[in-house]
Amino acid sequence: MLLIELYTCRAMETIGILDKASSEGWTDQQVVERVKAGDTALYEIIMRRYNQRLYRVARAILRDDTEAEDVMQDAYVRAYQHLDQFEGRAPFSAWLTRITVNEALARLRSRNRNQQLDDAEDTGELRMNLVETSPDPEQNASSTELGHLLEEALLALPEKYRAVVMLRDVEELNTSETAAALDLSEENVKIRLHRGHEMARGWLFSRVGTNAKTAFPFMGVRCDRVVRLVFERLAGLQSKHSQIQ
Repeated sequence: MLLIELYTCRAMETIGILDKASSEGWTDQQVVERVKAGDTALYEIIMRRYNQRLYRVARAILRDDTEAEDVMQDAYVRAYQHLDQFEGRAPFSAWLTRITVNEALARLRSRNRNQQLDDAEDTGELRMNLVETSPDPEQNASSTELGHLLEEALLALPEKYRAVVMLRDVEELNTSETAAALDLSEENVKIRLHRGHEMARGWLFSRVGTNAKTAFPFMGVRCDRVVRLVFERLAGLQSKHSQIQ
């Protein structure tokens, strides 16, 4: 009975801290410092703050929902394990996004070791990898929705352009933020964005307009699932660490 009361008390205290952090608009740095000091529950703020961005960039690289979620979990766990290495020279969001990109690229190479991302600029004709779609009537109907069309257009881009277009056009990061997140030069970001637009712009982007921010949603149950699974993995790591000590 005492254990249940203690657990309930701690849970209420955690909820109170989360509400306070939300109402006071704590910065990433403030949250990270509290997490490093032992308030692990506050890591939820970071996850809910960046779940959609990390999902979008992982999805852009892998083109697979399930793998994107797996990469998100791996990235959050790796970031948590290396919080002491975050020096604050770049925004925490860029550092976290870069970890996600690295995890996604590693998974992509593992999936197909013969397929390498070529950092050299294309010299031939620009081409899009068109994604095959089923002639199912329901899918055909949904493809008329602008958000769905945008998703198809972005996922059809070659790998090295997808993440840039996703971060610049959908997440609305500026050039320097995108460069930091993807470990590219600002000039390279501009070139890839321009060429990505050449392949996917025109009537599609002119019609999507402000609906870009509604594409690739990651919220509700899916958001809750990632938060829960990351905490389960962190608890497992802490348990193993305690046993070793």
